[in-house]
Amino acid sequence: MTSLEFPPGFGWGAATAAYQIEGAWDEDGRGPSIWDDFSHTPGKVLNGDTGDVAVDHYHRFEGDVGLMREVGLTAYRFSISWTRVLPAGAGEVNQAGLDFYRRLVDRLLEAGIAPWPTLYHWDLPSPLEAAGGWPDRDTAHRFADYAAVVHEALGDRVRNWTTINEPWCAAFLGYASGEHAPGRRDGAASLRAAHHLMLGHGLAVEAMRARQPANRFGAAVNLYAVSAASGHPDDLDAARRIDGLQNRFFLDPLLLGRYPDDVLADVADLGFAPADADLKTIAQPLDHLGVNYYTRHTVSGRPGEATQAVSSPFSSHSPWVGSGHVRFVDGGRPATGMGWEIDEEGLLEVLTRLHREYPALPLHITENGAGYDEVPDAGGTVHDEGRIDYVRRHLTACHRAIAAGVPLRGYFVWSLLDNFEWAWGYGKRFGMIHVDYATQRRTLKDSARWYAEVIERGAL
Repeated sequence: MTSLEFPPGFGWGAATAAYQIEGAWDEDGRGPSIWDDFSHTPGKVLNGDTGDVAVDHYHRFEGDVGLMREVGLTAYRFSISWTRVLPAGAGEVNQAGLDFYRRLVDRLLEAGIAPWPTLYHWDLPSPLEAAGGWPDRDTAHRFADYAAVVHEALGDRVRNWTTINEPWCAAFLGYASGEHAPGRRDGAASLRAAHHLMLGHGLAVEAMRARQPANRFGAAVNLYAVSAASGHPDDLDAARRIDGLQNRFFLDPLLLGRYPDDVLADVADLGFAPADADLKTIAQPLDHLGVNYYTRHTVSGRPGEATQAVSSPFSSHSPWVGSGHVRFVDGGRPATGMGWEIDEEGLLEVLTRLHREYPALPLHITENGAGYDEVPDAGGTVHDEGRIDYVRRHLTACHRAIAAGVPLRGYFVWSLLDNFEWAWGYGKRFGMIHVDYATQRRTLKDSARWYAEVIERGAL
C-alpha cells in the first residue's frame, strides 16, 4: 500500500471538554453551570445521567497526560470551565480553579505536548444565564473579562488559544430547540445568542492579544457539507438555508465582517438587527480556524419523513430558525452508532471551500470522530474497527486537502476518552481510550494503538 505522508510539523492531537470529563462539580470553589442545571433536570439527559463525576479527570489528569504521551500526541485540546475560574461568572477569581489548569498545562509541557485550551465549550455560569444568558449583550463582555483572567494566568506558557467552540450548538440547540443547556425555546433569543457568542469571541481576542501579541488566537466552528436531496427547487432552497444558518452565518461574520444577506432575509421576521460596529469587533484577525466535522447534511424542502439522527433523544423542536420546514433525510451512506452518516468527502468539500471562498489562514481539524455502543472483550480491550476506519477515511481526506493546497496544520481526534456525551449521557462512546465508568479504569482501544502508529510514522 502507498503511504500517505503528512508534512513535517503536522499536529497530532486529541480533544476533550471540561464538563464532559472533569467531574468534581462542587469541589474547590467551582460554581454551577447551565449544564449542571440542565443535567439535573429530569427528562433532559438520557437515563438521568449528569457530569457530576464524568471520568474524574480533575483528580486523574496526571495519569491521563501519561496516556496521551503513550499514544504520542503532540497536542491536546481541552476546555476550561468558566465556573472553576469565576464561580459566579464574574467578580472574584477562584485561584484553586486556575491552579488546576496551571498544573495541567505544566504536566502537558513536561510531556512535550502542546496545550490548546478552549475558553468556552458550552458551560455558561448559571448566574449569567439567570441574568439573561447569551441572548443578553452583557454576557459577551463578561466572557471577555473571563478570557483576560485565564490568559493572565496561562498566557506565558500557552501559545494557541481557541475562544468559542461550536457557537451554532450553543446558540441554536441551547436557545432555539432546547435540546442542550439551558434548554430554552426562543428563536429570536437564539439569534441574539449566536451574535453575542461571536461578539464575545472578538472582545476576548482583543483583550488577550493586547496582553500577548505573540500568542495565536482562533475559534472552532462546526461545519457541514450540505446537499440537496434532489434538484427540485424546494430542495435546493433547503440546502441554501441550512448551509446558510449552519456554516455561513458564522464564517461570514468571523472572516468577512458581515452576515449573509440571504440568511438575514430568512430570519427577518424575528427582529435580528446586529450593529455594524459589532461586526468590526467580531472580525478580529485570526491566527487559525478550528473546523469540527462529523458528517454531511442531506436536506429537502418538500413534505415527507425526516430520518436523520438528531442531537438529543428528547428532540421535538427545530433548531433551524427561519427554516423549520426543512427535513433532514437519509443519504444512503453507512452510519456511526450515533446515526451520523460517514462521509469523508464532505470534509474535503468543507476544507477546499474554506480555502476557495474565505481569507487564507491556517486550519486545524479541532474535532473529528465517531461514537459507537462498545463493549470490551473478555480481556478488557475494545476492538473498535469502525472508529479506525472512520478516522482513516477522514485523515485521507485531510491529506487530499493538503495536496490541493489547503493550509491544514493539524488534526485533533474526538475524543481522547469516553465521556459524558451531552444529552445522550454515557450511552455513546467517542473515546480512543475506554473508560469503565464504575471503576474509572482507562484502557487503550485498538484505535488508540493504531493512532499511535500513525503519529509515529507521520503517515497513513
